[in-house]
Amino acid sequence: MRSNKGFSLIELLLVVAVITIIAAIAIPNYLKARLRANESSAVSSLHSISTAAVLYSVTYPDLGFPALLTTLGGANPCSPSSTTACLIDDTLAVGTKGGYSFTWTGDGLTPSYSFTVAGTPLAVGSSGQRMYCTDQSGVIHYDPTGAGCTLTSLVLQ
Repeated sequence: MRSNKGFSLIELLLVVAVITIIAAIAIPNYLKARLRANESSAVSSLHSISTAAVLYSVTYPDLGFPALLTTLGGANPCSPSSTTACLIDDTLAVGTKGGYSFTWTGDGLTPSYSFTVAGTPLAVGSSGQRMYCTDQSGVIHYDPTGAGCTLTSLVLQ
């Protein structure tokens, strides 16, 4: 006599088909959400960098703005100085965070009066779509194509 325990092949195929359909709907939404989260993180990081740079220039007026992005960070435990200000997370100070790469450009003067910093997606389309930039004014600009942000690009509202 045959026992009726377990699932038939048709029932298993039906369950696999339903799971596949649900995954096909959920995965693109997850990827879009991750992309937007990376972009939000980049904007927040640029704001933090800009604020830290202004605080650095107030703290060390004889130097002005720092010459390097790494100057704003410092490994834990951190002792503040003009070379390691301990104002931002050391991961961000190295220049990469949340799918974005951050590039600092100073004016080369001492004391320094200006800087620009740009956030570029590590992989346009998968880690972020937009490129962001800011300067000592703190206004964040963006380029929707990710090709190149300038301080004359669109302003983030």
